[in-house]
Amino acid sequence: MALAIIILAVTLSSLTASILFFPSVQIGKVRLDTYWVIAATGAFLVIITGLVPLSEIWTQLTAQSEINPLKILALFFSMTVLSVFLDEAGFFRYLARKAVHLAKSSQLLLFVILYVLTAILTVFTSNDIVILTLTPFICFFCKNTGRNPLPFLVSEFAAANTWSMMLIIGNPTNIYLATSAGISFADYFKVMALPTVCAGLVQAVLIIFVFSKQLSEPLTPHEDDFKIECKTDLWLGLIHLGVCLVFLVISGYIHVQMWLISTICALSLFICTLTAHAFMRRDVKCLSLSLKRLPWPLIPFVLSMFVLVICMNYCGIAKALGSFIGTKHIVMRYGILSFITANLINNIPMSMLFSSLPVGLPQGSYLQAIYATVVGSNIGAFLAPIGALAGIMFTNLTSKYDVKYGFLYFIKYGTIISIPTIAAALFVLSLLTGNR
Repeated sequence: MALAIIILAVTLSSLTASILFFPSVQIGKVRLDTYWVIAATGAFLVIITGLVPLSEIWTQLTAQSEINPLKILALFFSMTVLSVFLDEAGFFRYLARKAVHLAKSSQLLLFVILYVLTAILTVFTSNDIVILTLTPFICFFCKNTGRNPLPFLVSEFAAANTWSMMLIIGNPTNIYLATSAGISFADYFKVMALPTVCAGLVQAVLIIFVFSKQLSEPLTPHEDDFKIECKTDLWLGLIHLGVCLVFLVISGYIHVQMWLISTICALSLFICTLTAHAFMRRDVKCLSLSLKRLPWPLIPFVLSMFVLVICMNYCGIAKALGSFIGTKHIVMRYGILSFITANLINNIPMSMLFSSLPVGLPQGSYLQAIYATVVGSNIGAFLAPIGALAGIMFTNLTSKYDVKYGFLYFIKYGTIISIPTIAAALFVLSLLTGNR
């Protein structure tokens, strides 16, 4: 066990350092993200030292269980395809510009509209896509109108990582935790809907209070003639996302696994888009750009972290950690510990680790721990940049647009906003699931 602990500790600490200080490296003309390289190195060391037999890894990768990482990746990437395709079709930017038009000269009204828009888009697509889409828009708009972008940036990032809790598809960590516990799309929503709404409302009121002075200033209208280039792509994307969501909701009743539904919808989108563009004699720029934007490094990262988690289970580390957490006050303990741990090692490794910690608990307590970890993995993302890969992308985008939103700003506003938000979510979750 000692060797396993050393390898895991070095891998996770190196992973944290890479995200903070050297997120990528340039090798010739190729730029590599370091986080997945470090994770892959750790997994390789676990294998060559014999801490986990290859036969055990193969058994887990080919298992028919919900925790199979290949199924989880299929669900995540197929849903990401649908979201990115809509973004490339101009859907998110079109809605953002409509929000500005509706707000007219009121910053407070614009704040409310953008917050609601971020929440809705995050619920039905994913937090990462919303952040990558709306962040440049907010920076560009505020620069052109001379307004302080901080209220809108804080609101967008916090909202995207809070309302992402409502559905399984809102965050990769939701997908992993829920599917590993065998939780259906509908059952997940029944439990997480109210904690998400309560946390989101507390958060919105708090942000308005913090930035009340800036939001009271008038806004100079900024006209923008942005138009959707290809309405066929837009409708294809919306129809496929809508159909996918409907079937995900009823997946537990029709006994079809979620990864299969989302994968079929993604493949259908490909086929329909190629066919439509062939008839129109137009290129498939939207589709090709969507494929380029997919987070491909997540594949080796998730698989490598899966190997490390197998090592923790195989060597008894996960069981020891689960015993250390205990069996009382499950929601608060798992929620707070996952919140803190996400900001030490990132929310994806944290979620993969925490998914195996409560395995020995009774079913009710086990599900409490999983849902509490979902809360910690989402809200923990806006305490510090290390909390999620989206935090690193977010700070990189703001610096690109010359907006001062560095590490200290992130921590400052993250602390003010995230602690009351997670307190509200965990309190409501504990009431819903029973106090244990």
